[in-house]
Amino acid sequence: MMIWARFIVPLTGVLLTLVGTGTPPLLLAEEPISIQTILEEPRVYHLRHVTMHGTARGVQPLAPYTVPNGTNCYGAYLFRLEEDDVTIPVAVLGICGRPLVRDPDIEDGDRIEVSATIQAPSHGGYYLSFKGLEVVTEQEGVVQAVADRILPLIE
Repeated sequence: MMIWARFIVPLTGVLLTLVGTGTPPLLLAEEPISIQTILEEPRVYHLRHVTMHGTARGVQPLAPYTVPNGTNCYGAYLFRLEEDDVTIPVAVLGICGRPLVRDPDIEDGDRIEVSATIQAPSHGGYYLSFKGLEVVTEQEGVVQAVADRILPLIE
């Protein structure tokens, strides 16, 4: 059994490898959790991997950034995922080590499924940033998500 990770955002779920069949590994889908549920109980979801559905709003590309080992990362962006009357900020990490121009994979108004790690720093001690793992300060109070997969919703 193998677990894959991108940057330092864990991909949790069950990964099945079918040995000797030539069949690629299967990733079992998680049931979506409502944004309202996450915002009502941020301590429960801090650093947990979840799947959410909603509409992308305010897509904003970010300038390249540098991680602690000195590697530059490109193509990161931010947006808000809206579900009914609530939203959660979402960050998409850049691709590190390869200078490239990359537009966000989504546009404002797209209906999407987002798999992400929830961060509720004031509720748990640590959070992930573009600089890596950070210790929370008293000023941190935002609940946000760091996406590792975004798919269009087909309705």
